[in-house]
Amino acid sequence: MKSLNEDLKTGKFKQIYLLYGEEAYLKKQYKERFIKAMLPEGDTMNYAYYEGKNTDIKEVIDLAETLPFFAERRLIVFENTGFFKSAGADLADYIGDMPDTTYFIFIESEVDKRSRLYKAVKAKGHIVELGVQDENTLRRWVQGLVKKEHKTMEPGDIVYFLNKVGTDMENITKELEKLVCYAMDRDVLTREDIDAVCVTQITSHIFEMVNAVAEKNQRKALDLYYELLALKEPPMRILFLLTREYRILFHVKALLKQGYGRKEIASKAGLHPFAAGRYMDQAKRFHTRELRAAIEEGADIEQRVKTGLLTDHLAVELFLVKHSAAA
Repeated sequence: MKSLNEDLKTGKFKQIYLLYGEEAYLKKQYKERFIKAMLPEGDTMNYAYYEGKNTDIKEVIDLAETLPFFAERRLIVFENTGFFKSAGADLADYIGDMPDTTYFIFIESEVDKRSRLYKAVKAKGHIVELGVQDENTLRRWVQGLVKKEHKTMEPGDIVYFLNKVGTDMENITKELEKLVCYAMDRDVLTREDIDAVCVTQITSHIFEMVNAVAEKNQRKALDLYYELLALKEPPMRILFLLTREYRILFHVKALLKQGYGRKEIASKAGLHPFAAGRYMDQAKRFHTRELRAAIEEGADIEQRVKTGLLTDHLAVELFLVKHSAAA
C-alpha cells in the first residue's frame, strides 16, 4: 500500500495496476482515489469501466487503441472480470504493445499468479495484494479515524469496538460514523456509547453465546439466543452458526496441541488474524470431547428438526441448555 500512496502523492503513475485480495473496502478506496487522481474531474470521455466475466476483450482493445480526447491519458478500469483466472491471454499479448496514453486498473478478488496476464502486468505495471488486515493494523486505523474526528477512544475500548462490529473495514467505518454522531458533543468515545449505537455482528453474538456456554452461564447464553430471535434470525441459521463455531474451535484446539502460533493457525484455519487470537483463547476453555459432543449434537438436532421431532425454536434452546448446564 505504501507504493500506491507514493504514486498518488507524486502523480507518477504506472501504466497498469492490479489490485487484488479479500479486503473490498481497500480495493474500493484505492480505485476511487486513482480515478480521481488520473483524470480531470468530470472527464467521462476518457474513462471506461468494465465489470464481470462477460467483458469483451476485443471491445476493450479497440477502445484502448483510441487516443484520449483532449487529455493526457485514457483510463480503463476492470472489476471482477476473472481475466487472471482464465480468458485473459489475448489481453496479455496486447499489453506489451498498448499505447502510452492508455492506462489500465484491474480490481480482482482472486488471481492466478501463473497466468500470462498476471506476468504481463507484473512486467509492465504494479501489482498489490489488499488482503484482510491484522489486529494491530485495524486498531491503528480505527485510532486514526477517531483522531481525524477530533475525538479519542481508550485502546481497550477500540478492541471492544472491533470485537462487537467485526473486522470488515466497510462496516467499521459505518459503525464508527454512527458512534461519532451519537457522541457529537463529547471528546471521548466510550464503551457505553458503543453498546448504545453499534450493531453487534451476528458472528460476534454467536461467539459471545459460546463464551457463555464455556462459562456455564446458562442465563446469558439463552438471553443472547432470544436477542437473535428478536432480530428475526432464523433458529436453524443460529444452530448452523453455533455448530460452525464449534467446528472452528475443534480445529483451532487441534492446531494448538500441535504447537502452532496465531499466524499459522489463522492461515491453516482460514481465519482473520484478529479472530484467530480470540478463538485460541476460547478453545482453551473447552475439552476436545466437549467440542466433539457439541458438533455431533448440532447435527443430530438438525436431523430431528427436519423430521418433525422437534420445533426449531425449542431445538436450539435445548442445545444451549444442555451444553451450558453446570457439571
